[in-house]
Amino acid sequence: MLNIGDYAFHQRTGQIGQVFGYGHQVIDGVYITTLKVRVSKHKGTRRQSRFVEDAYSGWMLTEAE
Repeated sequence: MLNIGDYAFHQRTGQIGQVFGYGHQVIDGVYITTLKVRVSKHKGTRRQSRFVEDAYSGWMLTEAE
C-alpha cells in the first residue's frame, strides 16, 4: 500500500512523484481507487512540478528521485 509522502513510479508512463492524496472514479459502475501524485520534471536547472491522478493499480513504490 502506498502512503502519503511515499514516492511512486507509474508503470505505464515512467513518471516518478510523491503521493499527496487519494481519490476515486466510478467507471461503468465500477469503483476505482486513484492516487494523486505530484510528479517532478527536470529541464536544465529549472524544476517544474505537476499533479497527476490515475488508478492506484498503475503505481508502484519507488525510492525518492
